[in-house]
Amino acid sequence: MKVQRFAQQCVAAMICCGMSLPMLQAQEKATKANQSEGLNVVAITGGKLLTVTHGVIENGVLVLSDGKITAIGTAKSIQVPKGATVVDAKGRTVYPGLFDAETNLGLIEIGSNVLTSDLVEDSDEIMPHMHVYDAFHAETTHIPIARVNGVTMAIVAPGSKDLISGQDSLIQLDGKDRDEMIVSKDIALAVNFGAEQRRVAQGAGVPKYPSTRMGLISQLRQTLLDAQDYKNRKNAAGQKEGAAFKVDLKYEALIPYLSGERPVVIGVREAYELEPIMAVAEEFHLKVILNHVTHMDDVLDKIASYHVPVIFSSIWELPEVGERYDAVYAMPGRLANLGVKVAIATDSYEKDRNLPYAAGYAVAYGMPYEEALKAITLNPAEMFGMGDRYGSLDVGKVANVVIANGDPLDVRTSVEKVYIRGKLIDMSTRQTELRDAYSK
Repeated sequence: MKVQRFAQQCVAAMICCGMSLPMLQAQEKATKANQSEGLNVVAITGGKLLTVTHGVIENGVLVLSDGKITAIGTAKSIQVPKGATVVDAKGRTVYPGLFDAETNLGLIEIGSNVLTSDLVEDSDEIMPHMHVYDAFHAETTHIPIARVNGVTMAIVAPGSKDLISGQDSLIQLDGKDRDEMIVSKDIALAVNFGAEQRRVAQGAGVPKYPSTRMGLISQLRQTLLDAQDYKNRKNAAGQKEGAAFKVDLKYEALIPYLSGERPVVIGVREAYELEPIMAVAEEFHLKVILNHVTHMDDVLDKIASYHVPVIFSSIWELPEVGERYDAVYAMPGRLANLGVKVAIATDSYEKDRNLPYAAGYAVAYGMPYEEALKAITLNPAEMFGMGDRYGSLDVGKVANVVIANGDPLDVRTSVEKVYIRGKLIDMSTRQTELRDAYSK
């Protein structure tokens, strides 16, 4: 009876606050869940909650239970569950764990040692059957470094040397082993188009196909045509009883992308490379996420006309000759102002910890603050079909939560606590271990 009476009081209070019926129902369900025995319940109280989806809640209460967010609201509307571990966040900022939309975290340990690098299989230009999860190193010392600055989710992508370099994986930056950390093994296909992918001859050697952008486009189109033919033959064989069919891993890997089931992340940097690669994408009805678009100041309207999301992973890249000094810094904001859904990424295991500052740069050069925060939380989650689980402080989402002593995009801010799936994360890193060892 006490639980029922408390739930009714919460409903009345939340109606007064103007909350929607679905939210009320979710909160009522969460209240009952929080009373159950055996759940690890954490109540973060008194903080400034940056929800991402429904504004800022001053003096808020956020309840985490069994790895999920089970209640959120003002101190007046949410009662702390009995037996919960209470975390006083007064004077602190609370926000969802940050989401790096592209990195090679866990694929390389020491840049100068090739034996610690699994970035890309460069023996061929077309490698869709390469799976990042087969090389992902969950014990890398770089994960704790990113984690202590609030990064809790990341898309791990292969290197960009190949035209099709493999399939990305989505990871959470905590878990007892690799399998627990990998959320989605094959979440997207990595395609790259530009100068880096050309097989240009070194010295007096003979160039290898494809050595031009024409060759790259031709090779990509032929690969997709062959994959379509493979899919048709496989379907036909499946309808014939006893028919033999030889599986080809290369074309098998492309089937979900030809069917539009998963996104294709296309990396392109120069304006004159945009239209050729997008023409192929439209020809085969690919579900596209554009990546980089670094030096495309003159074709932003064209990018917006494609109505596809963009990952911007090069904000610290220098401008080219003839570009304004702020051409790259201002790109995320200009795209967002044109209605493009933008995610900001680091593109490197060395820069993951700087993800919030990349968003801060974007704000300094014209990106609306709310859009910049979305660009490292909700937007990447939605781009990869995970918006119902990650990216904001909402009831029912995974409890990836950060508590900091200031604004998340401000370089002066220090992260004090990180929760991943509701678990409080150890804030030690290789650097703090060395500090502690030698400070004695």
